[in-house]
Amino acid sequence: MRSQRVQEAAAFVEALELPPAAKRRSVNKAATDAIAGTKSQAMVVGADVVSFVAGTDPRLRTAIMHCALLAQLAANRKVPSRENIRSWYEAYFDVLEQLGWVIQDRGFSEHHEKGDDFEAHQAILSIAATVLGPAPAALKVVESTLTAMTATAKGSWMTIFQQESQTGKAARFQVTVAEPASRRGVVVYLMAFELDAKTSLTQVLFFKFRSMDIRLRHSSGRIAIDTDLLAAVAASIAKRVDDYVQSYVENIPI
Repeated sequence: MRSQRVQEAAAFVEALELPPAAKRRSVNKAATDAIAGTKSQAMVVGADVVSFVAGTDPRLRTAIMHCALLAQLAANRKVPSRENIRSWYEAYFDVLEQLGWVIQDRGFSEHHEKGDDFEAHQAILSIAATVLGPAPAALKVVESTLTAMTATAKGSWMTIFQQESQTGKAARFQVTVAEPASRRGVVVYLMAFELDAKTSLTQVLFFKFRSMDIRLRHSSGRIAIDTDLLAAVAASIAKRVDDYVQSYVENIPI
């Protein structure tokens, strides 16, 4: 049964339709080298802010980054309309599940701000505090990541993130954090966001809005990963995303 599951996953990866690869940027050694490290790290992967707690297996870091990118690329191809956010997320979650990510709840709930002003990164921290309450190390890495992003908001990572996350009056983005588990495994927490505004968006993460002008929904929770399955198809996934990594991945120093 395991062999059949691996074959099915490999065939799925091979058959995925992806958009044409963009022209490569210059090789970002900081991003590619950091994946092999063992310290805490963070990177933008398309519209996903991916962080790793110190001690996470470097091979799993690479596999998780590749999964995040492949799922986004496949969803972009299947649902090209930037306005159809919910269908995009269905395609995105479908890919992750085929790669061994066990997602128990895809439902989205609305986030309500108590005050009149709204800042997306503060809302993310509020949601993360609830989702990552039992995982203080993961929460600390997310906090450090957002602090670093605030300090370097004009960095090259922002160009990638804005290009992939927002369009017109809508935006979608993810925050993913992984921490080591027993026996070289990994625990992943995924927070997926969709944002609707009454006016066109020029910035998402570090911009102050009026609460009445913004609606933010999120699907958040702990994700179990079948690491044996992921390891078996990791090379196939890496091959599919190889032409895209340099255009979609950027390191965030934390």
